[in-house]
Amino acid sequence: MSAPRFSHRQSTRTWSVLLALLAGLCLPAAALAQPAQRAIDVQGHRGARALAPENTLASFALALSLGVSTLELDIAITRDDVLVISHDPTLNPDITRGPDGNFLAARGPAISSLSYEELGRYDVGRIKPGTAYARLYPEQQPVDGARIPRLSDLFDMVKKSGNEQVRFAIETKVSPLAPELTSSPEVFARAVVAAVRDAKLASRTSILSFDWRTLKTVQQEAPDIPTVYLSMQQRNFDNIGEGQAEPSAWTAGLRYRDHGSVPRMIKAAGGHSWSAFHRDLSAAKVKEAQELGLQVLAWTVNEPSDIAGMLDLGVDGIVSDRPDRVFDVLARKGLKPLQPASVPVPVPTTR
Repeated sequence: MSAPRFSHRQSTRTWSVLLALLAGLCLPAAALAQPAQRAIDVQGHRGARALAPENTLASFALALSLGVSTLELDIAITRDDVLVISHDPTLNPDITRGPDGNFLAARGPAISSLSYEELGRYDVGRIKPGTAYARLYPEQQPVDGARIPRLSDLFDMVKKSGNEQVRFAIETKVSPLAPELTSSPEVFARAVVAAVRDAKLASRTSILSFDWRTLKTVQQEAPDIPTVYLSMQQRNFDNIGEGQAEPSAWTAGLRYRDHGSVPRMIKAAGGHSWSAFHRDLSAAKVKEAQELGLQVLAWTVNEPSDIAGMLDLGVDGIVSDRPDRVFDVLARKGLKPLQPASVPVPVPTTR
């Protein structure tokens, strides 16, 4: 939002009166011309993954205590239709110990094949030593006994904390390349919408996905809930298919060549925001998206130099495993976060 601007056709006399009034109020005349300082959405990725076990209540409690404006999380659905918070549709051996206390030797079963009670036998409170994941997050503090929480558990914890501003960015973990692992995009999206409505948190929630089919359903079923279109265009993963003749399997029938840019694809789809892998962004792309009325988020940005670079591009929000670093960079740059202040949140006991 910008401060009021005046037409060039206003008379010199009008400007003189305005300047005199400003002088009387001890305000600088330049204040009228300065845009309001933008507030940055600081999103805690999977809570605060670099500091506490990902997608656990302990991680979300830490992110809340740091003062994030949004909790970013991922959803899976159990065999008995319980929405739980997990990035992976199958149990990840890098972070999962079985009932015997040992780390899984390989990928575990699909969460959709387990009941919530069966899922509760697994501990996700520690990274397996010696893994690439452990080398990536050496500062993560273990919380032995942590279980994969229900979405409702997170909602309850936030309500008990008294934080009435923090938002929820809920990612539907659905893949067109592995439909056997989850519910259909439509069923998945409706389940998330229903849970958010039951908790009376629709006004504080956005739903995001790499699989744009789920977002299409959200827009049809719940047009009041903002949709965030995730994208990545890298060798290891590309859900856009810029050079393909046919639409990408991820983009709900939208073909890049028909629109010429990812922001135009998202605008045509009816999206609210674009959340892009940070190395795919440029100043021109950010400007184009914002001129189309889209909010722009950069993920997952952890290094201070990268955080500063994304802010220099003009993004509206930063998704980070290290929200503490984002706040540090904001302070150095004189920028403000959306969340006005942090409030300590006790780490919940493991069940």
